[in-house]
Amino acid sequence: MNTIKELDAVALTCDLPEQGLKRGDVGTVVLVHGNGVAFELEFVGYDGHTVALITLERHQVRTLQASDIPHARELAST
Repeated sequence: MNTIKELDAVALTCDLPEQGLKRGDVGTVVLVHGNGVAFELEFVGYDGHTVALITLERHQVRTLQASDIPHARELAST
């Protein structure tokens, strides 16, 4: 399991419909909780607005891999 540090980009491993986020969306770690058991993540739109600032457990995120490909999608209206 790869170590996740502050300012790392990570991908969601599950959908979070209450925040309008989907599996594979990429966020930035802004705080590591409890030696990596949970993370405060910020998800930002390309215009710079914060879409979500949430705490997630380790199993809800993964490190980015060289085989990943960037993807853009429109954020659903909430």
